[in-house]
This record gives sequence, C-alpha cells and structure tokens, in this order.
Amino acid sequence: MKKLYIFDLDGTLVNSIFDLADAMNAVLEAHGWAVHEVEEYKYFVGNGTLKLVERAVPPEQRSEESIKKLHEEFAENYAKRATNKTRPYEGIPQLLEVLKSRGCMLAVASNKPDRFSKLIVDTLFGSEMFDYVSGKKEGVPTKPSPEIMLEIINALGVDKSECVHSGDSDVDVLTAKNTGIECIGCTWGFRTEEELLRAGADYVAHSPMEISELI
Repeated sequence: MKKLYIFDLDGTLVNSIFDLADAMNAVLEAHGWAVHEVEEYKYFVGNGTLKLVERAVPPEQRSEESIKKLHEEFAENYAKRATNKTRPYEGIPQLLEVLKSRGCMLAVASNKPDRFSKLIVDTLFGSEMFDYVSGKKEGVPTKPSPEIMLEIINALGVDKSECVHSGDSDVDVLTAKNTGIECIGCTWGFRTEEELLRAGADYVAHSPMEISELI
C-alpha cells in the first residue's frame, strides 16, 4: 500500500467529457464552425484546455492570438456548466473512502485550469476528501512535465517511493515516469488499455476498486 495516491481528474475520477464538449461546441457554433461529436473530445482532452481549443477549432484559426481569444470564450462557457453533467465514475467514491480509511493521503493532479479543478473536486467530493488539489497554473508546464506532481509530493512531505499516480491516458503514464513514481492506468476513462500499456503503465486497473488492491 502506498502512502499517497495521486489521481488525474478528467477521465479518471470524473466523466467530464459532456460538459467539456458542450462548452467548446458552444464556441464553435457561435462562430459558425462545425461542431464535434463527444467521442472526438476524448482525444482533444488530456493536455490542458488550451490544447483542447487548438484541436477543436478549424486549422486556419490556430494562431496563438486566435487560440488565446477562443480559449477565453471557452472558459467563460465552461464556467457556467463545469458540473452540469460531470459526475464521478461508478466506484470512485467508494475507492476514495477505502483509501482514506486506511490512512492514505489523496491528491489530484490535473491539466485542467486550477480554478475548474478545485470547483469540480469541491462540488462532487467535498472539500475534505483530498489533501491537495492542483490544476494548471500560469507559468507552470502541464503534464507530462513533472512539476505539478513534484509540487504535490513536496507539499505533502512524502517520498516518491510512497506515491502512485492513477490516470486514463498516456499523458498520465509519462507524467509518472518523468516524476519517478509508479503509475496505474485506468481503462474506464477516455483512452484505451492498449494506449496505457504502450506508454508503459506499471499496472492496469479495469475498475476503481482494483486500485486499492494492486499495490
């Protein structure tokens, strides 16, 4: 058993794809551009919302200035609906309670902007469940760079050998590797088991409760 369990947010703890898709599609519709199916958004997300916007808009709109403006529109839309359809995956609340009952610390490391990460966590899990929640902050590289993970580990005073990161994409696996900790790939999220194994996940969980049994 590890002392600190760090979780990705979107696609791991919560299914947020419908609210993300609705917010971005609202931007696309406002500009008269084609919208995307929800399934497509599973491959637009994972590297932060700036990258989501870049991937979703037409190629000719992908200048740095245009992406920045469109991201502001997306953020305004998303702020209104971040928890409309977003819910914890089945089994996640029970997993968190089990880990807490064992005395484990819990943290969230997300590429979602910090204010949205904290809003979703506090709304769906309460303010006491997680010991540390960190999303994307200005000037800090997104995952798979290790900065966000190191921030959490150092803040909670835990050795890397006592930590494990759980996530649903290759970004999460690479983040764990870059940090020097073990990774559990989660197959119920936005990406496939093949992607997780190809990236080098140390373990694969097919249901949330398996996370409590793997290590």
